[in-house]
Amino acid sequence: MQFKHPEILWALFLLVIPVIIHLFQLRRFTKTPFTNVAMLQKVVSESRKSNSLKKWLLLFTRLLLLAAIIIAFAQPFTAMVTALKEKETMVYLDDSFSMQAKDNGLTLLEKAVQDLIKNLDAETNFSFFTNERTFADIRIKDIQNMLLSLPYSSKQLTLDEIGLKASTLFSTSNATTKNLIIISDFQQRMISDGASMDSTQNTYLVPLRARETQNVAIDSVFLEDGTTDQESLGVLLSGGSEDGNLPISLYNGQDLIAKTAAKFSANGTAKVVFSIPSNQEINGRLSILDNGLGYDNSFYFNINAKEKIKVVAVTGSDSDYLDRLYTNDEFELKKFTLNQLDYSVLDGQNVVLLDNLKAIPNNLQSVLRTFRDNGGTLIIAPSLESDLSSYNTLLSSLEATRYMDTVTAASQVTSIAYGHPLYHNVFESEVANFQYPTVKEHFKMQSRLPKILSLEGGDAFLWGGDGLYVFSASLEQENSNFKNSPLIVPTFYNMAHSSLQAPGLYHTLGSTSSIDITANLGNDDILQVSKEGYEFIPLQQAFPNRVRLTFDQNPTEDGIYAIQQNGRSLKNISFNYPRKESQLQYLDVDNLPYTTTQDSIASLFDRLEADSNITAYWKWFVILALLLALIEVIIQKFVT
Repeated sequence: MQFKHPEILWALFLLVIPVIIHLFQLRRFTKTPFTNVAMLQKVVSESRKSNSLKKWLLLFTRLLLLAAIIIAFAQPFTAMVTALKEKETMVYLDDSFSMQAKDNGLTLLEKAVQDLIKNLDAETNFSFFTNERTFADIRIKDIQNMLLSLPYSSKQLTLDEIGLKASTLFSTSNATTKNLIIISDFQQRMISDGASMDSTQNTYLVPLRARETQNVAIDSVFLEDGTTDQESLGVLLSGGSEDGNLPISLYNGQDLIAKTAAKFSANGTAKVVFSIPSNQEINGRLSILDNGLGYDNSFYFNINAKEKIKVVAVTGSDSDYLDRLYTNDEFELKKFTLNQLDYSVLDGQNVVLLDNLKAIPNNLQSVLRTFRDNGGTLIIAPSLESDLSSYNTLLSSLEATRYMDTVTAASQVTSIAYGHPLYHNVFESEVANFQYPTVKEHFKMQSRLPKILSLEGGDAFLWGGDGLYVFSASLEQENSNFKNSPLIVPTFYNMAHSSLQAPGLYHTLGSTSSIDITANLGNDDILQVSKEGYEFIPLQQAFPNRVRLTFDQNPTEDGIYAIQQNGRSLKNISFNYPRKESQLQYLDVDNLPYTTTQDSIASLFDRLEADSNITAYWKWFVILALLLALIEVIIQKFVT
């Protein structure tokens, strides 16, 4: 038993006073003459014994009465050790898209919010955070309206991130009990290898589960090769059942332009192909009706008018291979010999290719440096008879690159940097049996650029990155068969395409992406990105003939956005939420260390309340004191 005011118990020593008074009380008896005392001796003896018993009963009753009153004022109680410590309560509520799953007509998020409002004490201070929002030291009534209108988030914190964030919100005091409550459906992707919660915290897990765990999602779209009049739009879906067909609709803006049904395979995936007109701008939206999650039932994409990439080739020999690589449907190719080149032509170009030049004049070097500074892409393939000093004068100022000695021994390309951005999505896997090109002579080189293609022995055949690509050997037929190699197509095509980052069919929210917009900005001009009811200004870098936009934190909503300059729409761009939440696969939370699992929010708060309960006994001592007072009255009246 413990006492709220133990200092009052010192008053128990006062009980000694009535004991002393009782033991040392002096009574004087008056002698009264009587004619015959002998007959009264027996009566006096019995009267004294009765009186002594009554006094002892009264003494003990009064001592117990005073002791009961003193103990009552000291307020005795019993409680668990944790009940006496100050509590810090932290609540994490998962508001990710997977919480759109329904249970008895309510989404998991709606049900969790209602249970929190119902079970949290209105006067209890706690901290609260979701995947994107944080509230410290608040009461439930302070955020009730916010909770009832809480939107879903495309972000999902892992258990490690939840524990780390809670640690920053908890105080550093060791004298408090720290309770972390995690309310989620606990998708498998919430846990990482070796994840473990902080053992100094009491972590309570409340897993929420939907009745229906099947969810159909539109995963991606892509263009396939079609005829001159029609293109094929491929759509991939997942999560369906093999025994059913799911209708899927294709819209251009608000107009329905096609509709079909998706037939799922045994593994739950499906592919649907729509025929769409070629060379037509489309602001597309794909839509399905599914009883699972709602966020992945729509998919946005757009097809803009194709913008040709401007390529200038300055050549010292026949360069017909460039006409086959840079065709008129995607590129605007101009070829010049060095004597024919008007340097002003380079203004506004995206790519400059120096092919088989014996030397690079100083004036051209100056123009090319300015061209690179303005974001242009420069490709250099030397000649067997190159004046290396003129090449090195230019290259030394560009990524510290320089040509060195000539190697006359024949060599073969033996290594491809598959992870280089130039070959992104070119190879499905690393190729074992590949027809690699050969060279008869090449130059040893030094560069800060990464190697893209390497020769046997470790020398580089192609260096490149960030708009500069340099070959170490001449590409002429008498020196190399690279022009006949399958590698030449993706290599030159992607080098040119990297110069102008056109918007893709769609982009994914939360992932950093960059696009180039052909526009000339004034000193105070900026590009804005907007859709109905939502507008923002992205990070932008202006070049003489284009603007590079970078998207990272914005936008936060999916949809089709217009890129505008002074109110004029230049191009459209689409964003979709990542599909990581679409697969409803859950963790076995019972096996997570340093955690306690509860079936529901209500049972959790019942447990926390029981752990904090204090049983007080002062009322019982007051009742005991009243009973003792009554006993004293009875003794006084009936004991003689």
